Amino acid sequence: MIPAIRGTHDILPGEVERWQRVEAVARDIFERYGYAEVRTPVIEREELFAKGTGETTDIVQKEMYAFTDKGGERITLRPEATPSLVRVFVEHSLEQAMAVPKIYLMGPMFRYERPQKGRYRQFHQLDVEVFGISDPAIDAEVLDLAWALVTELGIANVELVINSVGCAACRPAFAEALVKALGADVTSLCTDCQRRATVNPLRIFDCKVPQDQPVIDRLPHSIDYLCASCREHFDAVVGHLGVYGIPYRISHRLVRGLDYYTRTTFEILGGNIGAQNAILGGGRYDGLVKQLGGPDRVGIGFAAGIERLVLAMPDDAGVGTRSPVFVAAMGEAARGTAIGLLRDLRRAGLEAHMEYEGRSIKSQMKRADRIKAVLTLIIGDDELAAGEVAIKDMKTSEQVRVPRDGAVAHVKSRLAK
Repeated sequence: MIPAIRGTHDILPGEVERWQRVEAVARDIFERYGYAEVRTPVIEREELFAKGTGETTDIVQKEMYAFTDKGGERITLRPEATPSLVRVFVEHSLEQAMAVPKIYLMGPMFRYERPQKGRYRQFHQLDVEVFGISDPAIDAEVLDLAWALVTELGIANVELVINSVGCAACRPAFAEALVKALGADVTSLCTDCQRRATVNPLRIFDCKVPQDQPVIDRLPHSIDYLCASCREHFDAVVGHLGVYGIPYRISHRLVRGLDYYTRTTFEILGGNIGAQNAILGGGRYDGLVKQLGGPDRVGIGFAAGIERLVLAMPDDAGVGTRSPVFVAAMGEAARGTAIGLLRDLRRAGLEAHMEYEGRSIKSQMKRADRIKAVLTLIIGDDELAAGEVAIKDMKTSEQVRVPRDGAVAHVKSRLAK
C-alpha cells in the first residue's frame, strides 16, 4: 500500500460532518455580514508571497512549497490566502464591481513544517478580507465577526487578544527601541532571533524557544510607541469592542508572523486544543494592496484554521441532525417497487438507503440498524399485492401499513414530529 504523504490527512465519514458544520456556519455568518465568496487557484506566482507575506518571514524562508514549472516560471502552493485575495481585489477591480469589497475564501493551504496536533502540511483555512475602509469601526466589525464564528460553533473557553503594531511612521522608532533594549542579550538568543534582530526586530516576538522568553518578556511594548494617529485608531477599536460587549485582553507580544500587518492585530485563543492554542488570527494591512501593484487602499481580515475549529468544537457538534430511512425488499418481485420508492424518497429531500445484494430480510434490518435508520419501509409479496408499504419505527418496533402512493408523505410527517 502507498500511504498518504506525511503531514497530510484524510477526512473520513464521522469526522467530515464536523467540517461540514464549520463550513455551513461560516458561510451563514459571513454572508450575514455582507461578505461574498471567491475561489482562487491553489498555485500562484512565487513573488506574490515573497513580496506580500515578507521575505524575512518563516513562511517564505522555510515553509513555502515553491518550484519551477515546465515553462520556467517560479510557482508556489499558496501558504496563506491574503496575498491571493489582494491579487483578486486588484486584478478583477472589485472596488468598482462591489459596493463594498468584502470577500471570503475557504480552501487548502500548504506549508512545509513539522506536523503536530491541528497543524498539517496541507491544512485548510477560512479567510475573510475587507478593502478600502480605514475607519476603526470596520476593525471592530471584523473582530465581532470572528467572535460570532467561534461563539456559534459552540467553542468554549476562548479569549480575544489584541494589540497595535503601529504604522510606517511610528514603527521604526519601536524597532530601534527593541534593538537597543536587547543590547548584549541578543547573543544569548536562538539563531533565528539573532537573525531577526538584524532584518526585522518585531519578528523576535514570534519566538517559541523557552530559554529566550525571559529576554523577550523584558522588551518594550509597541503600544507605548504609537504615533497620535495610531493611538487614536487603537483607542477607537477598543471603544467599539465595548459597544459590542466582547471581552478582550491587550498583549504586547502579539505582532503576528507576517510583515504586512499595521495597526490592529488580533487572535482568538483557547478552545482546549493544547499548547498551540490560536484558533484564528488577523489584523490590518494598510500598505499591502499598493505594495502588490494595486491602488493605495487599506485592508483588514483574518484567517481561521478549519482543523483547529473542528478540534475546538464540542464533541457532539455536527452529529445527530440526520434522519436516514431504509427501504427493504423481500423477494425479487418487490425490488422494482422498492427501487422506485427509494427514488421518490430521495427526490422528496430525504436520505434513503437500500440493500442491493438481495440479502435476507434479517440481514437488511441489520444494515438499517447500522446506518441508524429512523424508519424502515418494507415491501414483500403481501404489500405488493395490496399496493401498500409496511413502515417500521426502528426505535419502538411499531409497524404500520400505508398505501404505496402515500408512503413518502407519511414518512415526511413522521420525521417532522
